[in-house]
Amino acid sequence: MTDQTPPVDEMDYETMTHEALRTVIRDGLLRAASPAGLPGAHHFYITFKTRAVGVSVPPDILAKYPDEMTVVIQHQYEDLDVQNDRFSVKLRFGGIPRVLAMPYAAVTRFYDPSVQFMLQWDDPEVIEEPTPSPEPDGPAPAADGPKVVSLDQFRKK
Repeated sequence: MTDQTPPVDEMDYETMTHEALRTVIRDGLLRAASPAGLPGAHHFYITFKTRAVGVSVPPDILAKYPDEMTVVIQHQYEDLDVQNDRFSVKLRFGGIPRVLAMPYAAVTRFYDPSVQFMLQWDDPEVIEEPTPSPEPDGPAPAADGPKVVSLDQFRKK
C-alpha cells in the first residue's frame, strides 16, 4: 500500500494569486487618479470591510456601515491617493467631504459594471475596535449647496 497524502503547497500559491489580483485594483485606481481620469464609461464599485485591519473611516460613517461598505469611483471623487498596498479617497456624504482609507487587503469585491468585470475575495481579518480617522478641530465643514429639510415634521397628522 502506498501513502496517498496530498501534497502540501509550501509556496502558498492561493495567497500569491489573491495578492496578484489585488494589483488589478491598484492599477485601475491609478488610471482613475491620472489627469485623464477613467476612460469611457468605466467606473468602480469597491466593497470593503469597514472594520478590517488598516481601514480608516470617520466615526459617523462607521456607525452607518459597521461591517461593510461599497464606494463608487466614477465622477465625484477627490484626492485619490494610490499606494502600493493601500489607497485613500475623498468622497462627499450629505455634501460633506470625508476621507476613506484602506489597504487593498480590506477589499472584498471590485466591480466595473461598464464591462461586467468583477473580482471577489474572502473576508479579511477584522478588528474589534476600529481606528477612526481624526476629525478636524472645530465645526464640521459647511455642505456645498442648499440644506434639505424634510417637511414631514411640519405636517399635521
